[in-house]
Amino acid sequence: MCDTLVALGDATAGGGVLFAKNSDRERNEAQALEMTPRRRGEPGAMLRATYITIPDVAQTHACLLSRPFWMWGAEMGANEHGVVIGNEAVHATIPAVRRRALLGMDLVRLGLERGATAAEAVEVMTTLLERHGQGGDCGHLHRFYYNNSFIVADPREAFVLETVGRWWVVKRVDGARSLSNALSIGVDFDACSAGLADHARAQGWADGAGRFDFAGHLLDEARDAITCGRARCARGQTLLDAKLGRLGTGDMMAILRDHGAAAEGDPAWTPAQTVGRTICMHAGEGLRRSQSVGSMVSELGNGRAVHWVTASSAPCLSIFKPVLFETGLPDQGAWPRDEADGSSRWWRRERLHRVALDDYAGALARFAVTRDALEAAFRTRLGETGAANTSPSDLRALVQHCWDEADAAEAQLQADLLKHRPIRPTPGAFAQSWRRLNKAAGLA
Repeated sequence: MCDTLVALGDATAGGGVLFAKNSDRERNEAQALEMTPRRRGEPGAMLRATYITIPDVAQTHACLLSRPFWMWGAEMGANEHGVVIGNEAVHATIPAVRRRALLGMDLVRLGLERGATAAEAVEVMTTLLERHGQGGDCGHLHRFYYNNSFIVADPREAFVLETVGRWWVVKRVDGARSLSNALSIGVDFDACSAGLADHARAQGWADGAGRFDFAGHLLDEARDAITCGRARCARGQTLLDAKLGRLGTGDMMAILRDHGAAAEGDPAWTPAQTVGRTICMHAGEGLRRSQSVGSMVSELGNGRAVHWVTASSAPCLSIFKPVLFETGLPDQGAWPRDEADGSSRWWRRERLHRVALDDYAGALARFAVTRDALEAAFRTRLGETGAANTSPSDLRALVQHCWDEADAAEAQLQADLLKHRPIRPTPGAFAQSWRRLNKAAGLA
């Protein structure tokens, strides 16, 4: 389960485009950040995606990718031209294809590698979808099959692309848009696949003008009751609309940290109290297997693009740190897997998250002020560096200093929490579900 947001220039305080996403995956499914350089493909060469091989292209773009450790594809990312993409799992009345094909995450990466604008990326993704299809197991420990929706944006425009099998519809974004785990485009799409239009006419969905309600006819209501996709999409849209015309980077970060109306104004709230699903997702007992394992906010336009990443789970307990293509990605340590590894940045930070769950309310109370102050300081520092008057070495040092300060603050929180950690295990099904997965990961 995931949530993706975009706000165009007329909806933001600074006039630039803002993009944000939480990637929700299984709790031991570490998500790695990497920056891939431009790559030249040999004539006739083939490219291996997660499950299948497709023809390569002559040239790709440099990309920042956030991807599950075992996949070729990415949950979200950006390229050197300021294109950003995030995907959402969606469920339709027509079952997702189980036969291995492209995953939605593969389409994210392919769109970034091959599209220099948002419109180009959409064309790349829809062409590859029609040619190769989507399908295969998307889960880690549990089998999980789904179709995909996407937000695709650049410094000028954004699109919502929704798919079922090889069918697709696309709609240009106006203002600000939230997207979650539910089909959302109705009759007002701007384009669709030819096969879908033919099917709609054959089924009697289309009116005299050929229009039909994509989500209305294909949304799986039973699955939506489990994922709360429409409810989370509505929550995200409400939070965007509340600051329309004034949205800033900090607002997008705050939305990614939202635990729903039930948690507002309640300093004692903990993830064990979660009912349904929230934008900032915390895994628990039963079917709530996903947690937000990585988060990203991108500032596009008005000069250089700045991508803010947590490189960790639980954005509420994480600090967003800057990444620039000009300076590269700060060291992420060893490539993570699904077992705890102190040499991996993601797993080092995951230890803090799991210790904090023993006293979540206390941890958040200790940390939130420091977290917000550091992020505000980081944004100010980056904002003061004009593209023309800061040397690459100074800019690299500034970015690294932000990461070092964030690491120090999170290490201090972990040390404080360990001092006051309860001697006896926390009771209840929520805590028990975490102990099982901690054991599987080799975490004491």
